[in-house]
Amino acid sequence: MEASHKPTRIESRQQLIEFLEAGCKPKSEWRLGTEHEKFGFTTDDLRPLPYEGARGIRVMLEGLRDQFGWKPVSEQGEIIALLDDSGASVTLEPGGQLELSGALLDSVHQTCSEVYTHLRQVKTIAGPLDIAFLGMGFQPKWSRDDMQWMPKGRYRIMREYMNKKGSMGQDMMSRTCTVQVNLDFGSEADMVRKFRVALALQPVATALFANSPFVEGKPCGYVSYRSHVWEDTDPDRTGMLPFVFDSSMGFERYVDFMLDVPMYFVYRDGNYIDASGQSFRDYLNGELPALPGEKPLMKDWEDHLTTAFPEVRLKQYMEMRGADGGPWRKLCALPALWAGLLYDDVVLEAAWDLVRDWSMEERLQLRVDAPKLGFNATIRNRTLQSIALEVLDMASAGLTTRNRLGSSGENETGFLETLFSNAQSGLTPAERKLALYHGDWNGSVDPVFSEAAY
Repeated sequence: MEASHKPTRIESRQQLIEFLEAGCKPKSEWRLGTEHEKFGFTTDDLRPLPYEGARGIRVMLEGLRDQFGWKPVSEQGEIIALLDDSGASVTLEPGGQLELSGALLDSVHQTCSEVYTHLRQVKTIAGPLDIAFLGMGFQPKWSRDDMQWMPKGRYRIMREYMNKKGSMGQDMMSRTCTVQVNLDFGSEADMVRKFRVALALQPVATALFANSPFVEGKPCGYVSYRSHVWEDTDPDRTGMLPFVFDSSMGFERYVDFMLDVPMYFVYRDGNYIDASGQSFRDYLNGELPALPGEKPLMKDWEDHLTTAFPEVRLKQYMEMRGADGGPWRKLCALPALWAGLLYDDVVLEAAWDLVRDWSMEERLQLRVDAPKLGFNATIRNRTLQSIALEVLDMASAGLTTRNRLGSSGENETGFLETLFSNAQSGLTPAERKLALYHGDWNGSVDPVFSEAAY
C-alpha cells in the first residue's frame, strides 16, 4: 500500500501526453470551475493591502480561517492560502490580489451561490478592518512600486525572470485581476474543437468584460489594459497559439509547446528551487542544471503547466483567460458564456462555423484591437459588437439546451443578461466608467473604489 503514495517519476515524454489525455471525461461528468481575483484596499486612503499589519492580507486569511472554517496552507511559516472540503481554495496573487478558485460544480446557479457566499465572507472579515475589495481588471490608481508583494517563493523567481522577457510582466503579476472558467472535454478531438473556438472568440470575451480603462489615476487609451499587458509580458508563454489551428494539434502538440516553454522553478521539500530559463526537455533527460542527475516528478509537470499563460490554457481541463475582473454578476456571466458555447455540440459547431475561415493574421489583429477598441474592433467588415450579439445568442441557445435549473425553476440564460446589455448598448463597462470619470467623477478615479467595490 505504501507504494501507491510514492510520487510518480517521469521517464518518458509519453507520460506527459497521457497526463493531459487523462482529462477526458464523459459529458455527464463535465463541470464548471470558476476563479476570480480582486484588489484589496484600505477604505480611508484607498491604498493596496500589505501582507503584514493590522489591516493586511494575513489578517484577512486568518479571519476567514477562524470564522468560516477554511483550512490554512503555509509556506515558510506564513499563511498563503486556504482550502475547504468542497475543493475550493482562496489564494494570493503576487500583488496581494485575493483569488477564489471555486469547486467543480454542475451549474452556473451553483457557481453564483459559491461566489456570493465567498464575497459575503470576505466582507464580514474586511468590514470591521475598514478594508474593501475592488472588482476591476487593472489597478486603477496605484503604481507598480506601490504594490505590496506577497511572501510566496515562486513569485520571487517569476518577478526576477519577468524583467528579462518583457516590459509588463511585473504589471501582470501585481496589478491585474481576471475572472476565468475551467471547462472539461470529452476526447482529444473535442478538446481541439473547443480550444480553437475558445481561442478565436477570446477577443469577444475581452470586449464584453473590458473593465480596466485607468492606469495610475488616468485614462490609458484602452478599455482592457489588463488584456494589453499580456502583449508584452513574455512571448514564450503567452498569446493566441497559432499551432492550435494546425492539423497537427492534439495533446502531443501541446506537450511539445510546453516542453519549449522555459521553466521557472522546481518545488521540493517546501522550497522553490530557481530553474528560471532552463529546459523541461533537459529535465526529462536528467540534465537540469538546477537539479543535476534528477528526473522530474509528475507534480513538476503539473506545476510547469501553470507557468504558461496563453489566452486559453490546457491542463486536464481548459481555462478561458480573456476576461477582466468585475462585479458579482459578471463573475457569474463568464461561466454562463463559455458553458453555453462549448458544452452543446450543435452550438459548438455553429461557433466554429462563425470563426473557421478567419485567417491567423485576422485572429491576431483582433486580439490586439479588442483591448483598445472594445466593441468597435472589426474583423471581416463586422464589428465585435455584432459578433458578440451573435455569440451571446448562441450561448443562450446552448444554456437552454443544457437546462440546468435554479431553485425557482429558471435555466442559466439569465446570467447572460448583463452581457446582452453591454453588447446591445455598444458600450463596454470600461467606457461607462470613462464617461463617469469625465463627468460626475470630475477627473478622479477615486469614486471607482466605492462604486466598483464588492
